[in-house]
Amino acid sequence: MIQLEDSNKIIKKFEKVIKTPLKGAGKTLYTGIDLGTAYIVLAVLDENKNPVCGAYQAADVVKDGMVVDYMGAVRIVKKLKADLEEKIGQELYLAGVAIPPGTENIDGGVVKNVAEAAGFEVVKVLDEPTAANMILKIQDGAVVDIGGGTTGISVIKKGKVVKVMDEASGGRHFSLVIAGAQKISIEEAEKMKQDFRLHKEIFPLVQPVIKKIISIIQKALEGYDVDELVLVGGTALLTGIETFVEKETGLKTSKPSNPMFVTPLGIAAALIEGEKE
Repeated sequence: MIQLEDSNKIIKKFEKVIKTPLKGAGKTLYTGIDLGTAYIVLAVLDENKNPVCGAYQAADVVKDGMVVDYMGAVRIVKKLKADLEEKIGQELYLAGVAIPPGTENIDGGVVKNVAEAAGFEVVKVLDEPTAANMILKIQDGAVVDIGGGTTGISVIKKGKVVKVMDEASGGRHFSLVIAGAQKISIEEAEKMKQDFRLHKEIFPLVQPVIKKIISIIQKALEGYDVDELVLVGGTALLTGIETFVEKETGLKTSKPSNPMFVTPLGIAAALIEGEKE
């Protein structure tokens, strides 16, 4: 059975240092950069994998997992980097990035270039669900990373990723459906989606998109004996999504306390693991 207690502990610590960054935390700091469709997140860990600081900003620079506004992405990452460096009194230079599975030849270089143009030295590029499992530590199961534009799945056996897959469908599609049903703009739909008080109201509207995501999950799991799923990514914040997925798939489904922060924390953790190898 998948346990998320340790994952939730590091997420809680990270949420705390977002508000109150730690100064003089370590000789070397490692930054995980997650360029999402709705948000860009920077997560910083010390050499012992303790959260030091972090920041996030709403952004519209990525569509369906691809960077569509390169300069806009660079500006945001550079600003977040500078803000964090000022708060902790230390330079951030080692970083890693993550991309949707299967897009290495299409967009991996672009995401890396964004981070490097913002002043980082990028030492690792991972796929998103594999990065997430650096925090989740799943031995057997599947990580489902529901992002803004795509859903990525990693099938894990005995702690090793044996399959990765990614298809277009995610939070952006939720917003399109909400906007159409409510006759409002995409921006207003995004705000509705981010208001937890409205989740019960919008859930029936986005069920067809969730069912599409479930079909992607089922396709990815064909030929594999998987009993449990863990949902991560900003879109997994939708209240009740894990219960619906579990009911539809028949697989035990859970999610961390804040699924939006799992991937950037995992990227940073992967850098530290790489140093130890």
